[in-house]
Amino acid sequence: MGLAVWCEDEAGPFRTVPHPGGSWRPEGRPATQPHEYVRAGTAKILTLFHPATGRVSLRPATSGTNTVLHGWLKEALGQIVAALPARAAPLDPAANRALWQAWQDGLAVRFSLPADLPPLRILLVWDNLAGHKTPEMVLWLCRHGIMPLYTPLGGSWLNMAESIQRILKRRALDGQHPSSPAEIGVWFEQTARAWNRQPTPFVWNGKRRRRRRRPDDGHPIGGSAAHTQRPLSHYRKSRHECRTTCQTTH
Repeated sequence: MGLAVWCEDEAGPFRTVPHPGGSWRPEGRPATQPHEYVRAGTAKILTLFHPATGRVSLRPATSGTNTVLHGWLKEALGQIVAALPARAAPLDPAANRALWQAWQDGLAVRFSLPADLPPLRILLVWDNLAGHKTPEMVLWLCRHGIMPLYTPLGGSWLNMAESIQRILKRRALDGQHPSSPAEIGVWFEQTARAWNRQPTPFVWNGKRRRRRRRPDDGHPIGGSAAHTQRPLSHYRKSRHECRTTCQTTH
């Protein structure tokens, strides 16, 4: 239908403690973790994910309050809407409203659509939290052509942002011992930039599609009903470990 689908979720809190996980180390010098650590706070990761391209946008934060989350979402989604190509021909108001209303069909609880609706451009999938339903935020989304779609309670598997967050967390923190929330945020940002240099698109893999798939049709991903056309590496060396290994072997 020419609509862009984006998924949003908040990951964390991630603590400043040793995180278990495998790592590449020089032979005979296994990675070790301290038996004592200081709890220096936690970090949360605000995430926007575009399954069709695999691109991810995130922002580290020390809290996920409405003020923090909504401010970042308005900035990020505003840029996304501005980058979309212009529609070839505008719909008449009745057809445009019907397109918006079609995404509320079958819902037990619906929100009232504003009287003046712009062309629908984006579907935003996110969790069914009270903070995501504040009138001010919902009206802002509608004014910018964004239809919020809330996953039902216990339906986190419907949000593909869950999967990309698991991948980024594993690559950023496994086997590491962050010393501060800021360091956790930097590691996530570095991991996201590396991912976006060669992103992997995600494809929905719900029950209806699974009935039609072949045995070799994609690779499932933990965290949601999504899969990829090629397998993903479960681990990626950090810069520090690569540097240590290279200095030892050369």
